[in-house]
Amino acid sequence: MKKLTALLLALVMVFALAACGSSNSAPAAEGSAAEEAAAPADMKVGFIFLHDENSTYDLNFMNAAKDACEAEGVEAIIKTNVPEGQECYETAAELVDAGCSIVFADSFGHEDYMIQAAKEFPEVQFCHATGTKAHTEGLDNYHNAFASIYEGRFLAGVAAGMKLNEMIEAGEFTADEAKIGYVGAFTYAEVISGYTSFFLGARSVCPTATMDVTFTGSWYDEAAEKEAATKLIEGGCKLISQHADSMGAPTACETAGVPDVSYNGSTVDACPNTFIVSSRIDWTPYMVYMIECVKNGIAIDADWTGTLETGSVVLTEVNEGAAAAGTAGAIADVGAKLENGELHVFDVSTFTVDGKTLDSYMADVDTDEAFEGDTEVVADGYFHESEFRSAPYFDVQIDGITLLDTSF
Repeated sequence: MKKLTALLLALVMVFALAACGSSNSAPAAEGSAAEEAAAPADMKVGFIFLHDENSTYDLNFMNAAKDACEAEGVEAIIKTNVPEGQECYETAAELVDAGCSIVFADSFGHEDYMIQAAKEFPEVQFCHATGTKAHTEGLDNYHNAFASIYEGRFLAGVAAGMKLNEMIEAGEFTADEAKIGYVGAFTYAEVISGYTSFFLGARSVCPTATMDVTFTGSWYDEAAEKEAATKLIEGGCKLISQHADSMGAPTACETAGVPDVSYNGSTVDACPNTFIVSSRIDWTPYMVYMIECVKNGIAIDADWTGTLETGSVVLTEVNEGAAAAGTAGAIADVGAKLENGELHVFDVSTFTVDGKTLDSYMADVDTDEAFEGDTEVVADGYFHESEFRSAPYFDVQIDGITLLDTSF
């Protein structure tokens, strides 16, 4: 998306100024640093990205940063290829020295170094995507953000299931051979939540679907991701998806003629014959929100969760040349049910764990040294993902999904 639409921007402004928060966020304390600080007329926002534009993950953030800053009339200072180490703190400090009122980082491993910087520079707001510690750190100037991307992955899974059904009906394979392959980076809750929601979406329309998952141990390793996808295809997988950031898996699919559901952006130009659809988080609403909060002296939520409603969870256009007939309409229908609460991705009646219904689960929501479950998250018939903090904590291994390795 090159420019914000007038409608999206108007909605975001309403959320920022009227609500300036999300349902799972702690209320801001009076007299906080954010409330007391006034944004300078020549406001600058600093961005720390793990990779550069060659990573679909980082490119998605870069585009949002540029769109939000352009819309808000502020200067963006972008730093790329910043490792998940002390270099992150050093870069954050450089951005503070450059006059940034907000510093934003995009990778999970940046968190401790962002917290270090937040403690040293209390007059600057530090915002971090995918992190887990803001709600327990209790810093007025440190904030986490994520989105209910599991809903987007579920919708992408619906598209995958429809494609499997189409191929079954065409006689390409039998219903009991409807196996999906999935290339994941690590065995983190974020990845588990993602591949599980994708699988549940697929199985909601293709009930015989199963899925094999393999991991690369890296968010961005094109050779490893391509090799992983190739092995999944050779192992009988009829469709591939991913939670890794390169073109490795899509390229393997195009070469083999196997349908592919990518992540973080369309790959239709490079893979016109196999790309079906992609889900992604649009970070523009959050970035507009954080800038608006600072401009108006309003505290940024400790945990902010974007949704379908806020325009934070989006899908690309469906590639009609590869997708099953009616896919776009089905995605719209299911998306409406997710948005109005009629449907829940992790409805416990739709899956089992070791053959049993999941009727209770203590999730590790509060990040601490114990690494133990601390919050009951199953209620009202579903697992409440990303409602007690923004970052995912669904780490349940459900039936129907086979992990080919758990080394990472």
